[in-house]
Amino acid sequence: MLSEHHDIDHEFPEFHERLEAAKAADAEFAALVDKHDVLDDEIRELEERGQPIEDLDIEQMKKQRAQMKDEIFAKLRSA
Repeated sequence: MLSEHHDIDHEFPEFHERLEAAKAADAEFAALVDKHDVLDDEIRELEERGQPIEDLDIEQMKKQRAQMKDEIFAKLRSA
């Protein structure tokens, strides 16, 4: 199963410049974006390689990714 990219720059291309500026200006925000993108990479790798993982665990990872994405989106919209 090929999974989609959900990294922040891919998810919100219309906010690319705002994203880069916010990451440069706010280390905490940059860390959140990095954490999101690392988690996205982990999820995608697990899905693509069919790694053994409990459904509940992968769903928890996806929920965490969605929560971070929502927080990032809210900050990008308000910037």
